[in-house]
Amino acid sequence: MATLELYLIRHGVAAERGDEYPDDSKRPLTSEGISQLRKEAKALDGLGIGFDHIITSPLVRTKQTADVFVEHLKSKPSLSSSDALAPAGSASGVMQELGKHMRKGRIALVGHEPNIGELAARLIGSRAPLEFKKGAICRIDFEVFPPKGSGQLRWFVTPKMLRNLA
Repeated sequence: MATLELYLIRHGVAAERGDEYPDDSKRPLTSEGISQLRKEAKALDGLGIGFDHIITSPLVRTKQTADVFVEHLKSKPSLSSSDALAPAGSASGVMQELGKHMRKGRIALVGHEPNIGELAARLIGSRAPLEFKKGAICRIDFEVFPPKGSGQLRWFVTPKMLRNLA
């Protein structure tokens, strides 16, 4: 059995970059993006998958993504935010942040591309980043933390696959 189930999630569909949101950190999810994430949360519940804690990037779209999971998952995860998951964040910063929450067995990280795909690759020992569509989720298991060697990629699902399950 894994000591840590780590779930990596890319934020949902957000408003387009442009004049309406000159500050990229304030771009919100679209109503369609929120609706899609609700279906994903419903699918996770249906599969018996939940989180104990969610750590999110401080940007609006990732916080909103995390909020949907907090609101709709039966596991009712707690929530915190970390600059390590922001676009300028680092994998080592993410690992330090994870260390603060090790009493939890199932932790979800909500972040951005390309960081989340690069982090996933690093955690499973792959040279090529995993490509996360908006709303995609993967699970990587670790026997010990901090990890000695690579985690085990248990599954990686596209948002469309999850929504079809809902």
